[in-house]
Amino acid sequence: MNWNLPNKLTMLRVFMIPFFLVLLLNPQFQIPGQTWICLAIYVAASLTDTLDGYIARKYNMVTNFGKFMDPLADKLLVCSAIICFAAMGIMPVWIVLIIIGREFIISGFRLVASDKGVVIAAGISGKIKTVVQMITIGFLIVNLDGPVFNTIETVLIYLSLILTVVSLIDYLYHNWNVLREDG
Repeated sequence: MNWNLPNKLTMLRVFMIPFFLVLLLNPQFQIPGQTWICLAIYVAASLTDTLDGYIARKYNMVTNFGKFMDPLADKLLVCSAIICFAAMGIMPVWIVLIIIGREFIISGFRLVASDKGVVIAAGISGKIKTVVQMITIGFLIVNLDGPVFNTIETVLIYLSLILTVVSLIDYLYHNWNVLREDG
């Protein structure tokens, strides 16, 4: 495996997830600024997603490991966060199931495509979905109280849901030929 900088950043994101989850799920620690530390770890992990891809493309450091591990690291970060929010009663379970279901479907498509020697890049709708999901998660980590913040959080949750479904439909529409036996 090539341990170039983008791959190291991807693995850093994976290693940050347990620290993020411990702070998110254990308010009894009562560490001063715990919520903000949790948010900072999450933001840093999210930024590595942008940074590793940028460096890999700009400096021609794209590897098969990175193609596989980068989207997996993103899924681990987002799915672990939203599962926690469902467990905490902050996000409806049915929305979490739809978001995770979409990720399984897309992963399945990518596996089929990979078996056929086809690499399916993320589309613009998937990238927009990811950005909105990451912003939503940031708001939910902080979980400020009040009618304005509650409305913003609700709008972001449902916007994430809508973009999840739209990006799935877009992905299936543009890549359906991957499932054909002769395709």
